[in-house]
Amino acid sequence: MTGTGPDVQLIDTTRPHPARVYDWFLGGKDNYPVDEELARRITAIDGGAPRAARANRAFMRRAGRMLAEETGIRQFLDIGTGIPTEPNLHQIAQSVAPDTRVVYVDNDPIVLAHAGALLRGTPEGVTEYVQADARDPRGILERASAVLDFDRPVALSLIALLHFVADEDGAHDLVGTLVEALAPGSALVLSMMTADFEPENVQRGISAYAAGRVTLVARSHAEVGRFFEGLRLVEPGVAQVSDWRPESTPEDGRPVSLYGGVALKS
Repeated sequence: MTGTGPDVQLIDTTRPHPARVYDWFLGGKDNYPVDEELARRITAIDGGAPRAARANRAFMRRAGRMLAEETGIRQFLDIGTGIPTEPNLHQIAQSVAPDTRVVYVDNDPIVLAHAGALLRGTPEGVTEYVQADARDPRGILERASAVLDFDRPVALSLIALLHFVADEDGAHDLVGTLVEALAPGSALVLSMMTADFEPENVQRGISAYAAGRVTLVARSHAEVGRFFEGLRLVEPGVAQVSDWRPESTPEDGRPVSLYGGVALKS
């Protein structure tokens, strides 16, 4: 599967891409002027945007470690992977269980160009990368099944992905299709943007993304909770990503406009 999909030469540098904007927020170098321009516009509106990106990344690491340590899940499907920022999910999971198998999925050719960094895992485990669009869940499942056994538990990771997919564009169908394919004992990990805490800043950020031709959707606590219907939320349920099993005090005490949660499938 590695390296399949669009060639890296197809990178569109004329419009911003969420993965590259996120990379800029995290202090990365794998972005283009158009991404930096949008990221700086958003930061001018909400100076906490880079802090939120860091909090979201930390949530992913805590959730991944918790699942590897406490549930015994040894397979992960991470959709909307983004540009590698260490430690990556496979490094977290394989540090707990070296035989863990991880499939990463993203649709940005620049992530494909860095897939090698995503694939440096343990000899006992497997890490693979699929170049695919999150809006094709059945195609993702088919290709991921070359590495993952969907008759056994899989942790499905949708980190900072669904706020780029509106309800009317099939966000719930996307999640439903993926979760339906998971065996009992599997998990859903997701985070997404909310306007519950700083509505004016978030709305201005949505407008900035729209000017860059990127769809962005904010959801309430109840709307985020809907994605977990039929699953068993683990404590503390749906919470600000900085408040989900924190290991340290948040950077400045300000709200983080992202909800996150982990749920198990019975």
